[in-house]
Amino acid sequence: MSVQESNGIVSYEHVHESYLRQRQLKGSANWFLLWGLGVGAVISGDFYGWNYGLIVGGFWGMAIATILMAIMYLCMVYSTAELTATFPHAGGFYSFTRNALGPFWGYIAGITVSIEYVLANAAVVYALSQYLQNVIPGVPVYLIWLFAYSIFLTMNIWSLQVSLNVCLWLTLVAIMVLGIFYISMSVSGVFQLELLFNIPPEPGQSAYWLPNGWNGVFAAIPFAIWLYLAIEQLPMTAEETEEVPKNMPTGMILGMFTLIILSLFTLVLNSGVGGGAVAIGETGVPLGDGLEAYFGEGATSTIVTTLALICGLIASLHGNMFAYGRIIFSLSRAGYIPRWFSVTSKNHTPYRALILGAAIGFVCVMLISASSNAGEEQFFSVDAIILNMAVFGALISYLLVMLSYLKLKVTYPDLPRPYVSPLGIWGAVVGGGLAIFALVACLSVPDYQPGILGISIVLIVALLYFWLYSRNRLVAQAPEEITALRMKLQSQRGHQAQL
Repeated sequence: MSVQESNGIVSYEHVHESYLRQRQLKGSANWFLLWGLGVGAVISGDFYGWNYGLIVGGFWGMAIATILMAIMYLCMVYSTAELTATFPHAGGFYSFTRNALGPFWGYIAGITVSIEYVLANAAVVYALSQYLQNVIPGVPVYLIWLFAYSIFLTMNIWSLQVSLNVCLWLTLVAIMVLGIFYISMSVSGVFQLELLFNIPPEPGQSAYWLPNGWNGVFAAIPFAIWLYLAIEQLPMTAEETEEVPKNMPTGMILGMFTLIILSLFTLVLNSGVGGGAVAIGETGVPLGDGLEAYFGEGATSTIVTTLALICGLIASLHGNMFAYGRIIFSLSRAGYIPRWFSVTSKNHTPYRALILGAAIGFVCVMLISASSNAGEEQFFSVDAIILNMAVFGALISYLLVMLSYLKLKVTYPDLPRPYVSPLGIWGAVVGGGLAIFALVACLSVPDYQPGILGISIVLIVALLYFWLYSRNRLVAQAPEEITALRMKLQSQRGHQAQL
């Protein structure tokens, strides 16, 4: 018989030990595999999506936005590395926020992270179809979407080691492709500095500085985020990582510096080729256009573009699928969403959570594509709209986790921390402040409102489910929940002892 334990706004059920045996993750990832997963999940941002920031902000507007977001992510990576070493659970951001701010905000963090990765993957799949249509014209895009989800869903379900090793090799080859592109553009004369500044300026603005004024910096923020979005997924591998306090900070921090270097080279060298920033900013295949400017139209350009596509976009598709599988698994295991999604396979992979995320992403990209084709022509493409939805969901979770870091530092100063961020409290303050800035930027740009509305609808539905059903059916033995409950009990005993 289940036992209900009241805990403020929620109540817990004590489940049979077989419940957790059916929901186990196993693995022994090292820092190099974590680095490959983290960089691979993000690297598609160097292949597409970032370039829309050129049109809205101009080169310098996009550059300023990129530097600000690089600082935000660096602060967040150091802070979350400390939190992961302290709370090595598959829930990641949900786990941190649950321990600091309670079950309600932990649930919100988990839902926004789920939105982020499901939609980020939808954006990657959509971009994948854009690239492949240039290579295999005539193939319906929905077949490309179906194939992409199916093949990498199979790999993720197969085993953790297959997933991580495939992602690592795809990441290494993608970096090689980008490196060849950077060198080719630099030494061939194809890159022209003046092409960075050919965005037509608004009246009273400068073509060489901020053609759309400081509002352009705000508008470029979501696209700058796309260059780093998803590095924060690594904490969700904690239950499948060996020596978490050592390997997690190393993999996350090296991954973040790798992404910063790549983003700066991409921004400069891909913007100053072909038709320059004005042309690159409007294309759905910026790297492909850059390669075409170097090789010319023909078989060579097509082959290199296809290689870039396979390694860059698919590395991120694979990594994002891994991430949403873990966060859906964790929320389900704890009872926040239906429990049967968290059952794992004989290879200890969360196959039901992976299938659920793939199904939602596939339906989402089909619906958004259909509605876009049926309506009037829009300035941003479909993948840009999906991108903004993913970014908005991510920013909510960033703000929550930075607040959680600060709360835990103040409330639990003696909490064992196997790894401590060198940036400390000030790093979280700066990261949280920039997350607020980015949220305001997203809210202030009218063109982004459809994406924000979509996120709001999903959150409303999730909140109704929580208040009307799942808050009374949480699982006390879920790792994230049992840690939080123990911390709360110890805090209460310490307070009583002081009295």
